[in-house]
Parts: sequence; C-alpha cells; structure tokens
Amino acid sequence: QRESIAHLHVSARGLALATVSPAHLSASLRILAMRMRSAGLIPAWRNEEFAFYGADGHEYFRVERAAFRSLGVQSQAAHINGVAANGQLWVGRRSESKQIDPGKLDNLAAGGISAAETVVHCAIRELWEEAGIPEPIASGITPAGKLLISRPHPPHGIHHESLFIFDLELPNHLIPVNHDGEVSGFIQLDLAEAAARILADEFTTDAALVTADFILRRNRIA
Repeated sequence: QRESIAHLHVSARGLALATVSPAHLSASLRILAMRMRSAGLIPAWRNEEFAFYGADGHEYFRVERAAFRSLGVQSQAAHINGVAANGQLWVGRRSESKQIDPGKLDNLAAGGISAAETVVHCAIRELWEEAGIPEPIASGITPAGKLLISRPHPPHGIHHESLFIFDLELPNHLIPVNHDGEVSGFIQLDLAEAAARILADEFTTDAALVTADFILRRNRIA
C-alpha cells in the first residue's frame, strides 16, 4: 500500500482537498497524478499544466492537464468563431492524427487555457498556431459569452469545461493556414450548412455547441 499524500483524502465517496495554499495543493496533486498515470488512469499525458479556478475567481491549484478529465475537474478553453466577409463561418477539420475526435469539424481555432495564461492570450495564440492568423488581426476578437459543458469521457473520466467564446471577423484576402499540424484544412460554411453538419454529428461536441450558439446569436440579430 502506498503512502498517503499530504492534503488529500481519497475515499469511496471521492477526493477531498484540504484548505491549504495553491502551491502545497498543487504539489500533492502532482504526486497523485503521477500515481494515476503509472496505473494507466490518465491517458494522453501532455506535460502541460492547467489551473483550477473556484467560483470566486481565485486559483486553487495547478496540475497536469490530462489529469483534469480523470479527476472530473473543471478546466477552461477558448473557442473562436471565424467569420468571413460574406458572413459564412470558417471551420477547421481536425487532423486524423489527433487523439481526440480525429477528422471532426472544429471552430476556426480552439484550445485549452494553460496555467498562467489569460483567456485572451490563449485565443490569440491558438489563432496563430491553428489557423495562421497574425496577432494584429487576431487581437480583434470580440468576446461572445461562455458555455459550460460536462459529459462522460470514456474510459474513466469526465470532460467538465468552461468554453470562452470569441468571434473574429476575417478580411477577404485572409485564408486560414494551419501551423501546428493539428488541423488538416479549412472550409467555409453558411449558417444553414453549419447547422446541418452539427445535426449530422460532423463537429466535435464542444465546437458544435459553440457553432450552434453563434447561429442562434446571428439569427437573433438578423
């Protein structure tokens, strides 16, 4: 039997965290995450940490991002709707080499918000890495709301995430080009076609929600 981990209490009811500093709690959770990884309970280890924020907006701890789903802890992500000058949506198709949702349609850019990274910085970074949008254009993103998603993530985990949504109007001359190998290509869809592809389950779950939100907002404005 392994030694207990300071500040953590594991029972049949779940995981209880002691009220200690973020640094101490993070150190304990890193030990737990490594043990879970050794036991095969945390797939797709990324060597990147996410931060957990409470309802009060304060950071409570940081730990490997892959552990968030295994622990059922709420993470944060930024999703950007790319709007062409003709009003159509630019959407990307995820690379077939992606571990999650290969080949599915996705927003123009999207990604998890790393520890010590702001929401806006994440959005601008992802726009460059995934769609080749330069910062002078990417900085024109407009906040459009937030969605909360929670669903099972087989074989053992829960995807529980806050999705920060942005809209970005793109000039006619700009064609998205992927830089990080995570997107195989981009297409433009009008809103009716985007809705049809959502219903056909061609989008990732998160991107489907963000795209549906955009369609509803645009139709309401129209």
